[in-house]
Amino acid sequence: MSLILTAAVLMLVAYLLGSLMGGYLVGRIRGGVDLRASGSGNVGATNALRTQGAAFALAVLLIDIGKGVVAALVLPRLAGAAATPELGYACGAAAVFGHCYPIWHRFQGGKGVATVAGVFAALLPATFGWLITAFVLVVLLTGTVSLATLASSAVALLQITCFSEAGLLSAAGAFTTAMAVLLVVKHRANWARLLAGNEPRFEKARVLGRALGLK
Repeated sequence: MSLILTAAVLMLVAYLLGSLMGGYLVGRIRGGVDLRASGSGNVGATNALRTQGAAFALAVLLIDIGKGVVAALVLPRLAGAAATPELGYACGAAAVFGHCYPIWHRFQGGKGVATVAGVFAALLPATFGWLITAFVLVVLLTGTVSLATLASSAVALLQITCFSEAGLLSAAGAFTTAMAVLLVVKHRANWARLLAGNEPRFEKARVLGRALGLK
C-alpha cells in the first residue's frame, strides 16, 4: 500500500474515531441522557458538568481526550516504517474534525477542545503544559471555560512560535494554527456572549478571581 493511500486510510479511521462522541456514548450508558436537550445543548464535558454532574462529565472528558491520544499516537504506528510525525498531526486533526463534524450525528458535533488537548498531550507535551496551565489559570480567575479555551489557544501559538524548536513554520506549527482557528470558529457564539457580558461561568471554580476581588 502506498504512503498516500496508507495516510488516507488512517486519517479516515481517525475521523470515524473522532465521530464517536463521548457525550452521546455516556448518555446512552446512563439510560438515554441527551445532552443536546440540556443546558447549552453542547455534547461536551462543560455542558455535561453543568447538567449531569462531575462523574458524567469526567467520563465524557476522558473519552474525548482519549480519542485524540489514540488518533495521534496509536494509529500512525499502524503505518509501520511509513509513520512520520506529519502523519500523527494529520490523524490528530482528522479526529478533531470528526468530533466537531461527526458523520454519525449529521455533522452536528462538539467544539473539539478535549480532543485537541488529547492530541497536544500525545504529540506536543511541552505545549500541552503551557496551554493547560493557561486554561486552569483563566478558569480560576474568571470561571469561564470558553475564555479559558481561547486564551489557551493563544498561549499554545505563542509557545510554538517563540519557545519551540519546531517553530510556527512546521508541522507542529501548522497543526497548532489550524486548531486555534477551528476553536475560535467553533466558539463564535461564546465570543458574542463574552462581549455582551452574559457568558455562563462556574462561580465555584472562580477561586482565584474571588480571592483577588475580581467581579
